[in-house]
Amino acid sequence: MDLQAFLKPQVMPALEKTVVLSERFMGADGKPAAFKLRGISEEENCALRRACQRPGKGLEGPKFDREGYLRKFAAACVVEPDLKNGELQRSWGVLGEEALLGAMLTAGEYARLLSAAQEVCGFTGGAEAEGLKGALKNASGGETGS
Repeated sequence: MDLQAFLKPQVMPALEKTVVLSERFMGADGKPAAFKLRGISEEENCALRRACQRPGKGLEGPKFDREGYLRKFAAACVVEPDLKNGELQRSWGVLGEEALLGAMLTAGEYARLLSAAQEVCGFTGGAEAEGLKGALKNASGGETGS
């Protein structure tokens, strides 16, 4: 086994991808504006999942807020537009990255964003990908587009 292949300086950075979610967002050049997405690390993903754990009632164990996780996941993957930008949030009348995505995207655009975020993070097969795909389908109320 080649240990060198796994040393940090040898590993390529996480994937990035640009995706046009809609022709509603037009650039100054008259062309559809693309969203730039990045793959997040498992460390970031764990933090998102932990943030979405809610205590259960009585003897129930913790509950997982799947919809909240998907909102956080999508926002964490978006590099451009800068969802933290105050001017952009004010223009949509919201505070926060997750609220901004909810306000600016239609349900179908949001489903396409989640599908592209899933792809850029490497969820391309296996049980975990199927679980996320199912969560995407449930959150969007239908097809995931993949």
